[in-house]
Amino acid sequence: MEVVQKRIRTDGTSLFVRGFGYVFIGLFALCCVLPFLVVVGTSFTKEASITKHGFNIWPREFSTFAYKIVFENPNLIIGSYVVSICLTVVGTIVGLFLVAMTGYALQRPDFEQRNGISFFIYFTTLFSGGIVPFYLLINQYLGLRDNYLAVLLPGLMSPFLIIMMKSFTRSIPHAITESAKIDGAGDFTIFMRLILPMTTPALATIGLFIALGYWNEWYNSMLFLSADMKYRPLQLFLYNVITSADFIRNSSAASNVPLRDMPLESMKMATAVVATGPVVLFYPFVQRYFIQGITVGAVKG
Repeated sequence: MEVVQKRIRTDGTSLFVRGFGYVFIGLFALCCVLPFLVVVGTSFTKEASITKHGFNIWPREFSTFAYKIVFENPNLIIGSYVVSICLTVVGTIVGLFLVAMTGYALQRPDFEQRNGISFFIYFTTLFSGGIVPFYLLINQYLGLRDNYLAVLLPGLMSPFLIIMMKSFTRSIPHAITESAKIDGAGDFTIFMRLILPMTTPALATIGLFIALGYWNEWYNSMLFLSADMKYRPLQLFLYNVITSADFIRNSSAASNVPLRDMPLESMKMATAVVATGPVVLFYPFVQRYFIQGITVGAVKG
């Protein structure tokens, strides 16, 4: 009888803790979703209504004027989408391969220089040369001005991602590599056929970080891609749209010319929706691997 009562109390406590966890996670998820809903709702609201009533989830005065301005030149925005998608896909594939190969090599016990190279990689996370040497390297020494490689190359490898991949691959027993070598497999064959399939969660996690970095990239594009180029990455295109609208509005205010219908605030929200839409649609496909990768990193780190 005492065992039954103790079991009932234990089940009741577990049910309470589980229920409290679900409520807490649900409220936290709601707090994460609400700002995005505000962004979407504001993007479909008239500028005058935003000025009068502020930001709301549901538009008080519905309007698509902000999206009309953003998509005023559909060829340019489609071209910007294509450029960003190509940079993201190519950069993610190549960067993921380089990061995975570097992280795997740095954790192998039979690689004698792994500690020294790891130190130099970690050192770059503390100190850097600055923007001037970086600009001179890309612009003068490599001659990549007005070249998409100036945006692609700097994002291929990251010290943080290399260290993360190194910690991921430590969970793979070195005996697998040794047994494959006994069977006559080379290092590259071992890496491609044994290591990569076993690190799918890590690859998905790191690949998502690399893809988001390329998709949100605008700073290097602003530095190295001039306005003469017809198609530039999406983030830089949207940044220029907002900057132009802000300039027009400030100029009209300075010249005492009323321009109340310029949807500056709603256009900012519309550009946020346009920029984040593909990422939101893509994330559910890698969510399972992303969660596994974060878990493995937490345990092995």
